Amino acid sequence: MTESPLILSDLPGVAVHLRRSARARRFSLRVSRIDGAVTLTLPARARLAEAVAFAEAQSDWLRGALAQLPAQSRPGFGDTLPFEGQALRIEAATLRAPKREGDRLLVPAGADRLGARLETFLRHCARIRLQAATETYAKALGRPFKRITLRDTRSRWGSCAPDGSLSYSWRLIMAPPEVLDYVAAHEVAHLAEMNHSPAFWAVVARLCPDYATHRAWLKRHGATLQAIRLTD
Repeated sequence: MTESPLILSDLPGVAVHLRRSARARRFSLRVSRIDGAVTLTLPARARLAEAVAFAEAQSDWLRGALAQLPAQSRPGFGDTLPFEGQALRIEAATLRAPKREGDRLLVPAGADRLGARLETFLRHCARIRLQAATETYAKALGRPFKRITLRDTRSRWGSCAPDGSLSYSWRLIMAPPEVLDYVAAHEVAHLAEMNHSPAFWAVVARLCPDYATHRAWLKRHGATLQAIRLTD
């Protein structure tokens, strides 16, 4: 049975999602750097009243953690948009579809459709890059994959299903290419190890020796990429 999120009295706009765990021995509160989701992990048999009391006592810390998250932005003409780790200036042009020219991203005029056009462009580029990276790493590992799917996932950058289907966030195209490659290597590694054991990380290291650097970049800057809103 799924429990309803907690709404704290002094933070009425924040939903605290409950996660019961048989392994938890104490309460712990976490704010996702990816999407700002607030999760309270509690022991399986803990009383709801205890969870509420713990969360209320941590409200000052929670307020501070949320304040450190990047503010959401909606880029328009004249603003910049990250693409493969570079900031491209969005400019109106007479053409049928968005096109990159150096440090500019040329987009058909019309502010009402700008966000949708930008997202379509990013998704298209992400699919090409992620398909190629996935094929490269799968071949190196000697493990086939079923297909790749692109989503706007809010809690993770990629996932691997038991049937070999891989899913990625299209927002990875905004990160440097080597970061996108790391995520592809990470998910392909799950084709051999469906866990995060030392054996799994050994496979990742074999496919992407500098993975720790790219993983750290995503932890530092991922929230900024997630904060960019293109469509509602």
